Amino acid sequence: MGNACSNHLGIPPAKGPYAVGCTDFMMDHTAQGSFFRLYYPCQETEKAEKPDWVPCKEYFNGLADFMKINRTLSEKIFNYLFGSFKIPAYLDAPFKSNGKCPVVIFSHGLGAFRTLYSAICAELASRGFIVASVEHRYVDQSASATYYFREKTESEMANDNVPKTSASAQDSMIREWIYYRVLQHGESEFPLRNKQVKQRADECILALDRLTQINSGRPVQNVLQTKFDCTTLENSMDLCRIAAMGHSFGGATVVEALCKEVKFKCGVALDAWMFPLDDEIFARVKQPIFFINSEKFQWAGNISRMKKLDSASIQRKMITIRGTVHQSFPDFTFLTGNWIGKLMKLKGEIDPEIAIDLSNKATLAFLQRHLGLEANFNQWDPLIDGQDENLIPGTNVTVLQSAI
Repeated sequence: MGNACSNHLGIPPAKGPYAVGCTDFMMDHTAQGSFFRLYYPCQETEKAEKPDWVPCKEYFNGLADFMKINRTLSEKIFNYLFGSFKIPAYLDAPFKSNGKCPVVIFSHGLGAFRTLYSAICAELASRGFIVASVEHRYVDQSASATYYFREKTESEMANDNVPKTSASAQDSMIREWIYYRVLQHGESEFPLRNKQVKQRADECILALDRLTQINSGRPVQNVLQTKFDCTTLENSMDLCRIAAMGHSFGGATVVEALCKEVKFKCGVALDAWMFPLDDEIFARVKQPIFFINSEKFQWAGNISRMKKLDSASIQRKMITIRGTVHQSFPDFTFLTGNWIGKLMKLKGEIDPEIAIDLSNKATLAFLQRHLGLEANFNQWDPLIDGQDENLIPGTNVTVLQSAI
């Protein structure tokens, strides 16, 4: 990691006309509550800071568990490689109203968490969207790490010497970490993943319910006591224009969420991992879906499940980005030099910024088309059909007709 290659590493800034803010919401301190990072158009501000990309060391520990490597060693390595990076958004910056914003709920991949897709989420916010990047938690345990709060016991309170009368809500709570659940030896994978994808879809719908509550001006309790004033979001969202988006396991979550909730008007699935889904749901999904795939991850069985969503009457689109790998969508791809990036399969052959730019522009064009937006994203309509030197219309994978 010589300085020559590391000095230009970093998550690319958003390209849209609006500055981007972000804040964390945790409604209900228990593990069943909704937890997400919200990205939104913000007022330009001198004071605001950009948050750390990885919020704290427990997330590094979770990544180590997910990757099956030693925590102590990996914490040092991760901290060295990734500890100094910031998210391209201003923490708790004041919301800037520009008419009503369409809404996107974003679902992360297996072993990821709410902050790892900031290049995508910030880009959408810079174009006028409000984006909730959900952290999947509870019994799901498909994030590498996440947390909730539980009330301290009497003895814990006594040990802290906090008088009961003066204790604030935060004083009486203790942070509990939930780490990634590894598949047990001999355990069948489908029942676990199928249960998880259903819970994940429910968490996306719950996040949407919480945004609806914030939008209506009803008071909400944010356990995290941030500096962000959520009353400024009253009437800020266009709740007739909502989309679901996700990567990998999050791509399957998009399909499941569309099936469960018609308020999602369309979905964008980035390199979706279709395994967790029940076959019977494909016929029940009525909304348009856009599959944006990497060149190296997909295989015939997975593509043939996407093709089960093909429809004569509902728009189902698929493109493949040349030179990309499965990890070309999360932020990791921008944060390692070439040899480490390729060694860890975080980087493909294509410049990661070109790849994410194509993915984002194609997404914006698709969202404009299916949410009925009045914007200029239709300038990128050709990308939806794979018309670019770095795109393949459909897939690079050969799928035998008999498999479909």
